[in-house]
Amino acid sequence: MAHYLDPKNDLIFKRIFGEHKHLCMSLLNSMLPLEASRQIVELEYQQPELTPEIPVLKDSIVDVRCKDNFGRHFIVEMQMHWTDSFKSRVLFNASKAYVRQLKRKGEYKLLQPVYALSFINETFDPDPSVFYHDYKIVNIEHTEKRIEGLELVFIELPKFRPGNKAEKRLYNLWLTFLTQVHEDARAIPPELLEEEITKEAVQYLESSSYTQAQLEMYDRYWDSVRTQRTYILDALDEGEAIGLQKGKVEGLAEGEAIGLQKGKVEGLAEGEAIGLQKGIEKGKAEAIREMALSAQRGGFSMAHIQAITGLRKEEIEQIMQQKG
Repeated sequence: MAHYLDPKNDLIFKRIFGEHKHLCMSLLNSMLPLEASRQIVELEYQQPELTPEIPVLKDSIVDVRCKDNFGRHFIVEMQMHWTDSFKSRVLFNASKAYVRQLKRKGEYKLLQPVYALSFINETFDPDPSVFYHDYKIVNIEHTEKRIEGLELVFIELPKFRPGNKAEKRLYNLWLTFLTQVHEDARAIPPELLEEEITKEAVQYLESSSYTQAQLEMYDRYWDSVRTQRTYILDALDEGEAIGLQKGKVEGLAEGEAIGLQKGKVEGLAEGEAIGLQKGIEKGKAEAIREMALSAQRGGFSMAHIQAITGLRKEEIEQIMQQKG
């Protein structure tokens, strides 16, 4: 019985979509909102050399970069961990790809659009019914008017549920491929084997087609992902627990003071509500502070701490000075 590997892994994702242009073209044409007359028919791979990765997440981000027959640029990423700074990172990388097209003395009209397609292996939007997020530069009052140049698409993989629309067959198949095939899967979804292009992609998941050294690299990738996830969750749990507890106590005390000053039952209720709200706000701030301190104690660099907390360098330095 064949044993299959998870396509979200760095080694596998890059082998499938970073070495086989027709598979990458199919994925992009299926996932991106491209006009029928502007479908990708040719691809040229490019080196991923735009920016340094966020150090704390560098092992959990997989990307493939390419350019098509129209000169458009595409950045395809598989992100195992979600952080608040990830959207900014994607926008920064897409902007760099856009700017780098302009050679010395080049004309702005020669610039071609850049599309960033990011598959996220975690959820970040509270709406359970929405997993496909398409960001464009549009006119607020007349959304049909837009400025071409940058388009960012984020797909929350855990929310995907296969559909039956024939016109979106490959869209559903590729998302099924990325979400339903993993090491614990007992069988490949039959619909993937009915389409030639996804059937070919499935063949690259068979563990027997990889060397022992490659399989060890595959395992090391998952080890690094688990380590990063554990640290982030531990830091969040520790910071939130300490911060919310302190904030709640301070907030209740402030609420009681306001209520007693009014000397009425209504005043107590109002004061407690205000105090609790302020307490929650203080708790969140304290949680972030504890996360920063925990990261410092763990030996993480300033870049790591910024990635985890979303704070500026100056804010983190101020927390470190006040920790005593």
